[in-house]
Amino acid sequence: MKRIHKERDRLLRRLARIAGLTGALGTCAFMFFPGASSTLEFALVVLLSLAATVLVVVHSLHGSMPAALGVVAAALGTVAVLGNAPVIDPVSIAAISLASAVTAPSIAITLVVRRDGIPLVGGLAALFVVAIGLIAAAGHPMTTVILATVAGWAVGATLGSVVDHAIAGAAERIDEVGRAHEAERHASEFEARQRQDARVLHDTVLATLSLLAHSGVGVGSVALRQQAGDDARLLKQLRLGAPLDNASNAIFSPDSDEDILSTTFESVRQRFARMGLDVNWHGVGQLALPRETLDALLGALGECLENVRRHSGVNEADVTVSDDDRTVRAMVTDAGHGFEPETIGAARLGYAESVVGRLNTVGGRARIFSSPGSGTTVMLEVPKP
Repeated sequence: MKRIHKERDRLLRRLARIAGLTGALGTCAFMFFPGASSTLEFALVVLLSLAATVLVVVHSLHGSMPAALGVVAAALGTVAVLGNAPVIDPVSIAAISLASAVTAPSIAITLVVRRDGIPLVGGLAALFVVAIGLIAAAGHPMTTVILATVAGWAVGATLGSVVDHAIAGAAERIDEVGRAHEAERHASEFEARQRQDARVLHDTVLATLSLLAHSGVGVGSVALRQQAGDDARLLKQLRLGAPLDNASNAIFSPDSDEDILSTTFESVRQRFARMGLDVNWHGVGQLALPRETLDALLGALGECLENVRRHSGVNEADVTVSDDDRTVRAMVTDAGHGFEPETIGAARLGYAESVVGRLNTVGGRARIFSSPGSGTTVMLEVPKP
């Protein structure tokens, strides 16, 4: 059974308990009016009311069908005791009405949601009406009691049905929200994978193709062949089904599984040294970071150094790494041409995705400081675990 159905049954039993206790204790209270009944009638009705009270509680706690039928039997017993008295005064009529229109019908709230609930409730209601009709045939006016009985069972059944349908509708809405959330999650994961694929391809294969398109100007043939070989291995991994986010480790740290920044950065430095860009390392020598955060930082660093190599007009860059209790910062600086940061278009994949997008995925950020003729500084920040 779904959890929401269990909560529905708990709510219905609680409503039945409130109604049943109100009717049973109210019936018992009427017996304390002076002259309302004889001693025997008083004792029997009080005992039946207390029995109904206990059975209502048992049914409301456990959903016991025998307990529910016991409530009906106790209420019928009250009707029989008071209805067969020689004289039925208004107090007795009120007690009979509470027993047959509140105490017993209270279980209709829970029974109506059963598979056979409607016929069962209808049969029990008919039983009460017949019992009261027999008393009326003996000469006692019971029209008001019969109307109250029919109304009580109808109200109990209606209340149970309304709550059941309302909760079923809520469950359907919840399922729709869950399906929409799941579809959105899959779409977000697919989009994130596509963006990650685009970043890795932009930083590797497309960068090599760009070098080839310009005849490898500024890069030795040996370095170009080595970079092309690395890209070929990456494409082979992709063809075999390896995800690009894991393949990125092979680009920057192919032989190391350690999350040590100095170790993995050395492979980045060597890669750009082969392409004619000297990278000077300053600051923290060793720094442990989670693999995902480390990959994002190294990927952003690599793209910044690639931009220095391609656009700055210089062959040297400085990387300074520092950290505090909450953040790791890597500052990439060159003394090249510089530019106006406002001229970077949002559609440029190199900076928007390979730098800013990468860092955003791990809660980091990037800032650019540059002006024409004054070089460029890029500040990369990622959070510590």
